[in-house]
Amino acid sequence: MVEKERGAGEESKVAEASTWMIPRQPERLSGSERFVGMDANVLDFWRWAFSDLRENTTRGILAEYLVAKATGDSRGLRISWDNFDVKATDGTTIEVKCSAFLQSWPQRTHSRLNFARLRARSWNPETNELSLEQQVRAEVFVFAVQTQRDPDQYDMLNLAHWQFWVVSGTVIREQQWKSVGIGWVERHATGPVDHQQLASAIRNAAKS
Repeated sequence: MVEKERGAGEESKVAEASTWMIPRQPERLSGSERFVGMDANVLDFWRWAFSDLRENTTRGILAEYLVAKATGDSRGLRISWDNFDVKATDGTTIEVKCSAFLQSWPQRTHSRLNFARLRARSWNPETNELSLEQQVRAEVFVFAVQTQRDPDQYDMLNLAHWQFWVVSGTVIREQQWKSVGIGWVERHATGPVDHQQLASAIRNAAKS
């Protein structure tokens, strides 16, 4: 059997493809996994890094988790670099934006409810490139609000203290805003709905 010789162009493509470093698929951790070289496990790290659920970044991730649980996202792990935050069981892609009246630091007044980065450059995993233009990357947007106004009663794990507004990505695309306040959300989105109503509201928004 005679091997067919590759042309220069084909060799260049093979060489370029060989430079890709493909990461292993992440595994769902239990928290009991131990560090090598010190007396600590992953749960110790989680407690140290993420115990304050009021912190802005952590609160946003918690809101994504609440939406994932409501919609039955079966991917198992959060994918921080993806073009959307949650994928419902019917395939609907969802972007989650979160805001709150209270923060993890002392305040004189309640924070204003704002939601930013409604548009972003899309990443193509096949080419490892970002789009040139910012885009609306999800079919549905969920605006999650932690409604507690009393610091002594601030309980991030109490779903009675959360409200959700839902709107089609088409509306975001037509309006062309990069960030909006709660007034815009109340005028254009469906809500507020509680956690039990959230999946139904998302399905209706996807249909529209």
